[in-house]
Amino acid sequence: MKLELDDLDRRILKALQSDASQTNHQLAEAVHASPPTCLRRVKRLTEAGVIARQVALLDPEKLASALTAIVEITLDRQGEEEQQAFEASVKDEPAVQQCYRVSPGPDFVLVVLVADMPAYHALAHRLFASQRNVRNVRSYFSILRSKFETAVPIDPPRA
Repeated sequence: MKLELDDLDRRILKALQSDASQTNHQLAEAVHASPPTCLRRVKRLTEAGVIARQVALLDPEKLASALTAIVEITLDRQGEEEQQAFEASVKDEPAVQQCYRVSPGPDFVLVVLVADMPAYHALAHRLFASQRNVRNVRSYFSILRSKFETAVPIDPPRA
């Protein structure tokens, strides 16, 4: 069941996506609501799973993870069991930032963050070359990140 969001909920979500470190009082001031109302709304949105988690976004280049690769994976067999097995194989790999099942085209698209090409080569060997069901791997390496957003668009309700 989809949670109905009113205008205040949307303002709270937008403000938290911009800066989740603000205090409840700062948030209340930013969204023009009372602190108790804000606290109740955030609690409700969290309990409903709309707010999945709050994290700190780090600058990978300041932490020696300067190479981003977008990797297309095509499996030899694409059954549900095989797709789940591939997802399980990349789930616990810290360098894999995101994993998407896609259609049409390859079966998966991964966003990978590593220090350099030797680190990517080691990851590719460990995750892709060693798996019998991986038929094709196509990697694209970012030379410039011109946009990076984490905010989910919050649209007003449809009439």
